[in-house]
Amino acid sequence: MVRSFAAAAGVLAFMGVAASAQAQSAFEPTPYATIGYTSFDAKDSGVNVGAITGRAGVQLHPNFATEGELSFGVQDDDVREQGVDVNIKHRFDIAAYGVAILPLGDRAQLFARVGFGHTEIEAKASAAGAAASVSLDGKSWNYGVGGQYFLDGKNGVRLDWTRRDFTEDQGEVDVYSINYVRRF
Repeated sequence: MVRSFAAAAGVLAFMGVAASAQAQSAFEPTPYATIGYTSFDAKDSGVNVGAITGRAGVQLHPNFATEGELSFGVQDDDVREQGVDVNIKHRFDIAAYGVAILPLGDRAQLFARVGFGHTEIEAKASAAGAAASVSLDGKSWNYGVGGQYFLDGKNGVRLDWTRRDFTEDQGEVDVYSINYVRRF
């Protein structure tokens, strides 16, 4: 899966470079920011939590950007494991990405991104009147794809999917996000 994603990202970047070779000399780096809602879906455990996510980035070239991401949990999930009720809360995560971009005209873009992040969750369990709480954190290699459309050249909407592949065999999480985008 990772190899096919890397190959697709390489093809996407190559196509974008070829398509915009003439526009490259006129391009100026463009800072941008996003704010939106993110859903974290841990398929193996059935846990689904939500967060508010902010990103800040700079499109350095018509086909490449870098961005940082910070999320804070706003939607918990309750699961039942072996007769014990467990409340899962996404505390925060932070990540950095390199982004390959394929422009589709002046207003639309497809992109692929690869990065590394850190996530922290809190699990509170209760059974038979007793309660326990534990904080868990994990580092992950992240990769995903998405698209964005700018309504007026500066303000737009972004949709993306990112897979978080946690190190130390801590599993994988699919992350879906919808965001408002602002170019500066």
